[in-house]
Amino acid sequence: MKSILLSLSLLASATVGVLASEELGIDVTVPVECARKTRKGDKINVHYRGTLQSNGQQPSMCSALRAMLTSVTAPGYDRGSPFSFKLGGGQVIKGWDEGLVDMCIGEKRTLTVPPSYGYGQRSIGPIPAGSTLVFETELVGIDGVPKPESIVYKKAAEKAEEAASTVDEKAADATDKAGEKIAEATEKVEEKVEQASANVAEKVASVVSGAAEAVKTVVADTDDLQEHNEL
Repeated sequence: MKSILLSLSLLASATVGVLASEELGIDVTVPVECARKTRKGDKINVHYRGTLQSNGQQPSMCSALRAMLTSVTAPGYDRGSPFSFKLGGGQVIKGWDEGLVDMCIGEKRTLTVPPSYGYGQRSIGPIPAGSTLVFETELVGIDGVPKPESIVYKKAAEKAEEAASTVDEKAADATDKAGEKIAEATEKVEEKVEQASANVAEKVASVVSGAAEAVKTVVADTDDLQEHNEL
């Protein structure tokens, strides 16, 4: 019984591994911001380089295979001209038809194409049966869609946003510090005004007190004078 359960467990693990290896891998290596992305039915122009995952080598395609639209492992970058085809039209392998959707002009992707998305269990020229292929791709253009004057890379856009956010933070910090300094200066001015007012009040009180004493003295002298005259 235990051996049966162990066998089932191993079979399940193997099945999961096979299913995972059969998934199309899409890695966006150079992300780009754009308003118009590729969609099925577009005729697109792509630079690419295809290799075998097993050894990282480019298959040396014969001229007949290079002419076939379904054989896209010929080195497009090396040819200097992009490869053009209708996206989603079955002109290329399934991995391309699905892996190059929602792509911006200037964007780069690496596609890891398992056999079920590539050439399956049949050999195509130098490509062995059951091969997993790796493609480095770059979208050069979409027919009928104007090329942008400049390509906005997401990293640059993120850096610009970070810079703007930093500027805002510094401006807010500077404003807060300026507010604190103004508050401190206002408080000092108020203290000095209060101190000056107190000094003025003290001096006024002193003058008033002196005047009162002088008045008392004058009154006393007047009284003495009157008494002397009476004598």
